[in-house]
Amino acid sequence: MLTLDDIKALRNDTPGCAHHFHLNNAGAALMPQPVIEAVQQYLTEESLHGGYETAAAHAEDIAGFYKTTAKLLNTQAQNVAFLASATDAYAKALSAIPFEAGDVLLTTDDDYVSNQIAFLFLQKRFNIRVLRAEKLPEGGVDVQSMQELIETHHPKLVAVTHVPTNSGLVQDVEAIGQLCRERDIWYLVDACQSAGQIPLDVEKIGCDFLSATMRKWLRGPRGAGFLYVSDRVLEAGLEPFFPDLGGADWVQPDQYEPSKNANRFEYWEKNYALILGSKAAIDYALALGMEGIEQRVTEIAAYTRQQLSPIPGLRVLDRGRNRCGIVTSHIEGVLPGQLMKSLQAAKINAGVARTFNAVIDFQEKGVEWALRVSPHYYNTKEEIDRLVEVVSKLAGA
Repeated sequence: MLTLDDIKALRNDTPGCAHHFHLNNAGAALMPQPVIEAVQQYLTEESLHGGYETAAAHAEDIAGFYKTTAKLLNTQAQNVAFLASATDAYAKALSAIPFEAGDVLLTTDDDYVSNQIAFLFLQKRFNIRVLRAEKLPEGGVDVQSMQELIETHHPKLVAVTHVPTNSGLVQDVEAIGQLCRERDIWYLVDACQSAGQIPLDVEKIGCDFLSATMRKWLRGPRGAGFLYVSDRVLEAGLEPFFPDLGGADWVQPDQYEPSKNANRFEYWEKNYALILGSKAAIDYALALGMEGIEQRVTEIAAYTRQQLSPIPGLRVLDRGRNRCGIVTSHIEGVLPGQLMKSLQAAKINAGVARTFNAVIDFQEKGVEWALRVSPHYYNTKEEIDRLVEVVSKLAGA
């Protein structure tokens, strides 16, 4: 468990805490000093010695990214690929599924907007069918509905977002993974909003792919993400659209061979400064301990909901049996631009989600926008109290 002294030290290790009340970690978290230094030092060295030469000099450190990410996920380094973002990783995984006309892709109402758009693209381009499982009354995917749809339609792929970007909901990815394993169905998990705030074990989840970003709860640099690829995928020979020499070898004039490891999903050109920054961020999280991080994030988010709930005209929108570090709410009669202006004046960083971020969810909740507050382990109750003060004043309380 993180103590108050721990949190003070973590804030001292985070330069941005001196300038803002940063409650937008679901957007992009503040980087700690070791991450900042890893990126800056590499770029300085690259500027002095050259790109190829610097990468060669840091080959062992770069390989360390794959090892430390594997430790985060309970897998092996050969099952990890570095990608430019969570969406890049997710798209690479989707492109590897051998869809044919009439195949079914099964997902949920709460999957991320970019994923939903990608599903609809696949439906348009390859004439597959996109089905969505029903929700539980309290929110979140109904695993029983998922099972019934699996047994009826035999989907080629099941795709589930662990934590939707538009609410504090945590979906039961492990139960769904068991269904997929039992029926030999490809399973893709979007962990963009869970990596770094919730412990992830790909063996327990039972997924074939898991995508994530570095910039959010892992507190890494922007422009970096990763993809977990199961042994089953590698042994089956699945590969993404348009591989290059980074993930395949050209062995004959009319023949190439994909890599035997997850790097078949990578391109040759990479930002090595961001790889080392990503390694530093994951090392930082592992040193703190993911269980302690989850406990602290859950605690500070629960406090946020508790303090926001009594404000007249404000409705906390989060649903689900399990909730995490994302706190969403709507204030009747207040315009989102007006809200953001007030928060910015108070040096509070937060986000606003709009209908296009979560069409199904927001239509069901009857809102066109939501304030998204996402405190991390380094945030304090005093920062939440300041947020509540500003929001209360704006709501006329």
